[in-house]
Amino acid sequence: MLAYIQVFLVGLLFSFLGSIPPGTLNVSVLQLGLQKKVATALRFALAVSIIEYPYAWLAVEFESWLTSSPLIIENFQLITAVAMTSLGAFTLWTSHKPSAFSLKFNESGFRRGIVLSLLNPMAIPYWVGATAYFKAQGWLILSTNGLVHSYVLGTSVGVMLLLILFIFAASWLARYVQQNRFIKLLPGVVMLLLGLYAFAKYLF
Repeated sequence: MLAYIQVFLVGLLFSFLGSIPPGTLNVSVLQLGLQKKVATALRFALAVSIIEYPYAWLAVEFESWLTSSPLIIENFQLITAVAMTSLGAFTLWTSHKPSAFSLKFNESGFRRGIVLSLLNPMAIPYWVGATAYFKAQGWLILSTNGLVHSYVLGTSVGVMLLLILFIFAASWLARYVQQNRFIKLLPGVVMLLLGLYAFAKYLF
């Protein structure tokens, strides 16, 4: 039982810490919190944590194969670059003239969370590298399916906890920035910058 708790806590802690840097998902959930759309933001966070599970599981299962194939990691950079740039441009465009589709998409926290998480596959190389490091340090012994799933469940819970923290912290600040137009543009700007950054890393 202690081994299951240990791998769960390792997954939770490093998922929580790894999700802190600004990115598409946490900036989007902050925006929803700032707009006081707490229920939508919670559905968004749930969707993100659900997608984190299979991505982390894939990273664990194919760790040795992925780490021996640098070309695959490079392709993730390209995929992320294309996805983030496209989503960023779409978000900025619809913020000026939202279509019926974009309004419905943005109001549906769960669908939005699923789509953005699926289009953000950099969780896989993150967990490949992190898992390899944890194993090398002796923090993880994933010798059974139960231990693997306990670890992966920890990664989902960790990102969920961080996003919930962001939601309620942002909601508390909403009274000060609710009318700020920059908040509406922020996710699109971040996605566009992340996409351009990923393109730069891929090309140079």
